[in-house]
Amino acid sequence: MRFVRVIAVGATLIAACAKPERFDDRREAPRPTASQPSSGAVQLPSGRTIADVAAKVTPAVVNVFSERTGARADGDPVFERFLGRGEREQRQRGLGSGVIVGTDGVVLTNNHLIDEADKIRVALQDGRELEAKVVGKDPDSDLAVLHVDAKRLPTIEIADSSQVRIGDLVLAVGNPFGIGQTVTMGIISALGRADIGILDLEDFIQTDAAINPGNSGGALVDMNGRLVGINTAIASRSGGYQGIGFAIPSNMALKIKDEILEHGKVSRGYLGVAVKDITPELARTLDLGSPRGVLVAEVSPKSPAERAGLARGDVILSVDGKPATSAGQLRTAIALAGVDHSVTLEVERAGKKRTLDIMLGETPTAKAASTGPRPNPIVGASVQAVDPALRSRLSIPPTLQGGVVVTHVDPASPAANLGLRQGDIVFEVNHKPVRDAASFRQAAGSGDRALMLVYRDGATQYLTR
Repeated sequence: MRFVRVIAVGATLIAACAKPERFDDRREAPRPTASQPSSGAVQLPSGRTIADVAAKVTPAVVNVFSERTGARADGDPVFERFLGRGEREQRQRGLGSGVIVGTDGVVLTNNHLIDEADKIRVALQDGRELEAKVVGKDPDSDLAVLHVDAKRLPTIEIADSSQVRIGDLVLAVGNPFGIGQTVTMGIISALGRADIGILDLEDFIQTDAAINPGNSGGALVDMNGRLVGINTAIASRSGGYQGIGFAIPSNMALKIKDEILEHGKVSRGYLGVAVKDITPELARTLDLGSPRGVLVAEVSPKSPAERAGLARGDVILSVDGKPATSAGQLRTAIALAGVDHSVTLEVERAGKKRTLDIMLGETPTAKAASTGPRPNPIVGASVQAVDPALRSRLSIPPTLQGGVVVTHVDPASPAANLGLRQGDIVFEVNHKPVRDAASFRQAAGSGDRALMLVYRDGATQYLTR
C-alpha cells in the first residue's frame, strides 16, 4: 500500500487542461443560475439536490498551477534537441487545486503542491487566471496559504469539522489529472486517522469520494455546501484512486491558516514526552482492563511534562476532555493546542486517575531537539524464515510467498513502537519482498521509516512509521 499525495505533475497533463481565458478582475464574476432539477436528481432532506450543492461550492474551488526550475543533465540529447544546447534548466510543472476561504483573496492549498515553486497561478471557474503569492506554509501539516489580488471573489462556507460523522455524504471537488474541475461523491469513511505515516501531524478525515492526482488542495464539502476538509492524499497500491482518500479537517486547516496570517509561521505546542500506543498485550501488562489511552514512554528533562509531574509509565487518557486514542493523535492535539496554552490531561498511574493542568511550551527547533538520527524501525525485532510447517499451521494463503516470522520484540525498541508483535509474519518491507532475515534487514535499509505488510490473526495489515 502506498500513500500518495495527490499532485499531478508533467507538461503533458497541463497541456491537456484547457488554458482559461483571462479576465479583468474588476469585472463582475458570473454567478451560477438556478435551474429546475432533472428527473434523475436526488433531493436532499434540505430540499436541495446534489447539483445545487455542487453549484454552490465549485466557484470557490480553483485550479492551482505551479512551476519551478530544475537542473538538467549536461549532454542529454533529448534536452538539447527540445531546449537548445544553451538551455541549462528545465521547467517542472505541477497542478492541483485550492479553496478560496476569504473575500480578501486568501486561498488554502497543499504545501507539497507549491513547495519551491518559482511561479504560481490560480484559475477560477469564471475564467479568470491570477498570479498567486505564498503568504506562508506549514510542511508538517502539508498546508499553504496563498494570496491573489482580485475583487469579488467567490468564497466557501466553512463547517465545524468536529461535528461531521461517519456515514455523512460528502463531495470532493478538484482538478484531477488536469482535465478540469471535477465533482465526485462519497461518504465519510472514518475520522481521526493518525499514524498513517504521510505527515508529521495527522488527524485525517477518510473518505471514499474519488480523489486522484490533481485533487490535492481541493475541497471536501458536506451536503450544506460547507467545507469540512482539504483533500490531501490517497492510499493506493497502483498510485490511483482505490477508495481511500484523506482530507485535513477544516478546523485544523483554519487554525493553521490563522497562525500563518497572524504570525507568518505556525508554532507548535510542546509537552516533552515520548509516547506509544497501547496494544492489548500492553494493556494486560499494565492492568488497564482494555486498551485505552497512550503510554508515556519517556519524559524530557525540564519539559512542561516534567514540571507538571507527568512520569514514565503514566497512561494519558484524554486531552481537554477528548479521548487520547493513539500516539499520533495525541501528538497532533498537543501541537495544535499551541504555545503557552494550558491543557488538561486525565492520567492513570498505578490504577488511580488524576488530572494535570499543563502549560505547553514551544516545540524546540529541529537542531535543538535532535539527539542524533532516529533509530531504524526494525531494531529490536528478531526474525527467522517461514518454514513449510509454520505456513501449514497458520494457513497462510499461497498468494503470500516467502516471509519471516517475528520470534521476539524488545518492548522498549523501535520495532515495538512500530507495532510489530511476536508471531507476526512479515512479507514486505518498503514494498520489497522478504524471504529471510537478511532480506528483511536489507529491505528496511538504514532509514528511520518503514512500511511493512504483516500477516496477523488470519489477515494482512500494514504497519508504518
